[in-house]
Amino acid sequence: MSRPSKRRGALMGITLAAVIGTAQPAIASTAPDPARPATESRHAQVHDIEDRIARSLSSSLAAPGWREQVRRAALGTPEVDLRALAARSADPGGRRLETAVTTADRHIAALKGLPAATGSLLRVRLGAPSMRGRLEDGATPWVAVAAADERTRTITAYDSRGRAHAVDATRIPDRPLYVLDIDVAKAHRAGLAVLRGALADKGLATPRDRAANGAGAAGWWATKVTAVEVNDDEEPWFKGGAEMFALVTGFGPDGKARVDSVDMPYLDDDGTVYHPNQILVNWSSYKYDLADVVMMEDDDGTNYKALAQALTTALLTVTDQGTYIPLVNAVLSAMPDSWFTDDPDYVESWYTLSRNSTGRLDGAAGNGWMTVEPYFVQQF
Repeated sequence: MSRPSKRRGALMGITLAAVIGTAQPAIASTAPDPARPATESRHAQVHDIEDRIARSLSSSLAAPGWREQVRRAALGTPEVDLRALAARSADPGGRRLETAVTTADRHIAALKGLPAATGSLLRVRLGAPSMRGRLEDGATPWVAVAAADERTRTITAYDSRGRAHAVDATRIPDRPLYVLDIDVAKAHRAGLAVLRGALADKGLATPRDRAANGAGAAGWWATKVTAVEVNDDEEPWFKGGAEMFALVTGFGPDGKARVDSVDMPYLDDDGTVYHPNQILVNWSSYKYDLADVVMMEDDDGTNYKALAQALTTALLTVTDQGTYIPLVNAVLSAMPDSWFTDDPDYVESWYTLSRNSTGRLDGAAGNGWMTVEPYFVQQF
C-alpha cells in the first residue's frame, strides 16, 4: 500500500532553443569528505549527515519530556523545523540536539551550493497519516531518513536505543515513524536565487528587475503551458514533497546563449494532470523562435552552484552562427553522468518547441506530456 506519489526535491529544467545499527547519540563530524569525488559523493554526504542526525534524534527520544514535545509538534504540523523545535526544548537532550542540527544544516547548505544565510533545512514529519493513531496512543516512534533512491526496497530506521532496523519501503509500517528530510521548498527558493545570480553574472540571464523591460511597447508573445503531467508510479510512501522549476535556454537578441528560470511549484503529484496556464517562454528575450525542453528533478545532492557552473561552462563556448543551433549536446553533456542514471534528476525532454507550437507535446522519454499554446501578453 502506498500513498499518492510525490516527486521529491524537484528540479525541472526546461531548456529552450536547445534540446537541451549501533547507537550514536552525538555527531562526531558532519563535514563533507574532501576525499570523495564531488559528482559521485554529494548525495552520499548529505545522506550521511541526515543519517547521523536521525540516530541522534532517535536516541534523544528516550527522554520523556522531549519525546512528548516532538510528538505534539509532529501531530500538529506536516513538517517540523527540527532546529527551531530543539531550541525551544527545556530538556538537555533537545538542547544538545540543537547544536548538532545547526552544524548539519550548515554543511547541507554548503553541499547544495546554498548560502549560509539559508538557515535551517532539516525537517521531521510523520511518515504517513495512518501512523497518527499509534502516535497519539503514546507509541515511541523510530526515526528514518527519506532515501534519495525511490527504488530502494528498505530504509533504515533507528529506535530510542540507537539500534538500526530495516523497514520495508514498499508498504507503510504499523509502527509510527518519523522521517527526517530537507525542507525542499526552502532549499529550492534559495537555490533558484543562487542559480539566477550566477547566470546573470555571466551574462547568460537577465536580472529579474530588468526581465520585464525586454518587450516591445505593445506587448510580447509567449508560450503558455495549459496542462502538464509527469508519470512515475513507483514512488514509495516515505517520499516528501517536490519543488519544480524550468530552465529556459536559447540565444538572446545579442546572439549570446542565455538561461532563464521559471518556478513550477505546483508539480507535486505524479500521474496528476495540472492546468497551470503558466507563461513558460517570453519570446522577446530570444533571437530565434525554436526551443527544446529538458525536464529534471532535484534531490538532496543537487548543488545549485555546480548546476550554474555546468551550464555556463557549456553555453559560453557556443556562438551564434546566424541560424538556430540546438544546444542539447552542450547542455546535457555538461551534466554529471549520475543525473541521468542512478539518481532521479533527469525526467523528460521535449524537442523543437516554437513560438507557434500548439496542443499536446509528448516527451521523448515517454514519462510526461504538456499542452502549450501561443499567448500574447498585452502591455498597458
